[in-house]
Amino acid sequence: MILSKENLKNVGTSKVIVPEVSVFNLPEKVLQFGTGVLLRGLPDYFIDKANRKGYFNGRVVVVKSTPGATTEFDTQDNLYTLCIRGIEHGEIVEENVISSAISRVISAEQDWGAILEVARNPELQVIVSNTTEVGIVLVRESIAEHPPVSFPAKLLAVLLERYKAFNGSAEAGVVVIATELIPDNGKKLEAIVMELADHNQLEQSFKDWLAGEVSFCNSLVDRIVPGKPDQKTLEGLESELGYQDHLLSMVEPYRLWAIEGDEKVASKLQFRLADEGVIVAKDIERFRELKVRLLNGTHTLSCGIAVLAGIDTVKNGMKEELLKNYITELMQNEIAPAIPYKIALEESLAFSRVVLDRFANPYIEHLWKSITLQYSMKLKIRILPVLANYYTLNAQVPPHIAFGFAAFLQYMKSAGNDDQAAYFTNQLESLSEKAYAEGVLRDTAFWGTDLSQLPGFIAAVGNYYDLITENGIQVALSAFKNL
Repeated sequence: MILSKENLKNVGTSKVIVPEVSVFNLPEKVLQFGTGVLLRGLPDYFIDKANRKGYFNGRVVVVKSTPGATTEFDTQDNLYTLCIRGIEHGEIVEENVISSAISRVISAEQDWGAILEVARNPELQVIVSNTTEVGIVLVRESIAEHPPVSFPAKLLAVLLERYKAFNGSAEAGVVVIATELIPDNGKKLEAIVMELADHNQLEQSFKDWLAGEVSFCNSLVDRIVPGKPDQKTLEGLESELGYQDHLLSMVEPYRLWAIEGDEKVASKLQFRLADEGVIVAKDIERFRELKVRLLNGTHTLSCGIAVLAGIDTVKNGMKEELLKNYITELMQNEIAPAIPYKIALEESLAFSRVVLDRFANPYIEHLWKSITLQYSMKLKIRILPVLANYYTLNAQVPPHIAFGFAAFLQYMKSAGNDDQAAYFTNQLESLSEKAYAEGVLRDTAFWGTDLSQLPGFIAAVGNYYDLITENGIQVALSAFKNL
């Protein structure tokens, strides 16, 4: 039995939350650019939950911008199962939800006219996008194409169509929320849309409407959504649920969608009332800082240690007592108190405890090797600001951070998945083994800052580097625990 609207009556409700039939009559209030698992597992999850609670009462029209048919959605009436698995507040979470958030999926390539028709829908309130980091780019093109090539041009065409349909009415304004993983995603999108409006020589009254009645919001999304599980796991889940679902996705319990906006924005986002994971605030920078420093930063400092130790996944790393202790102490003793943004320590520590649960999630296969991708760039962006602030506050070496730098230097001696790989090859060829660590650390051009200005840091990293070289990462980590 395939998951579909017709077959819902045959689905047992003891194993899965099944939507009420009435949800299929709700109006379409959201236009979403992107069909990926992150959108289905986070924004659409919140909208589905809000509909079940009676807060939002609106469904999502999804735009498929990539080539290909929408058959996988059509055959299941756009229904799909989210299998929520992980640890929350120290407890195992296992929950299955059939999401009915999506009303239809439209191919931009095959039916652009239907998307412009959605723009003319008076019920439309929100536009959401996740077109990957390369989606928010300026392509100087005509928006008269069917469809335009770039996402910002498609969005501009939709907004222009809406403006015309409602004669520039203030009530026709919408909230645009970008979820692409770049800083200031909403504001960057707005700037490109405005530039495209100029390029297309659109009238000033339309540009005034864009500036006054369309709210472009930065947002931060945070949820691990691995998507469809491996075949064996999928077969087990389908057997348990009693139906086939080609769109089934795994998601972790943790969820956050922080949206930068004022009361006007919040009033249109009634789905926020259904779950505390949706936050609308004038400043969401603290959420970005917590995630980038504590979750991403800890990943960055720990990945080299884990790979050198032969540990494959993050969850397995949390089963190794030495690495688990290192990660915990790194987060709570060094990163949490030194986040370069005004955040209460208790808030940082509370977030670190959530991150520890997420790292230990037994259902998520997150490879440490994958985290080492662009290791150098990640270390500079995520850790250097924390390191500088730690010295400002304490005027001493943060030992866990120093050890992470030493593991990074060891790992980069043979790494190929980094744009700076050639740099390390050259350093190894031009310096002796003994001079390698200090030579890299003193290279201000490479780091963009002078690490020698941090008293004792280069020497501490060098000592840990030598310890790893002479004894191996496990012994070094073991000795480090007692330092």
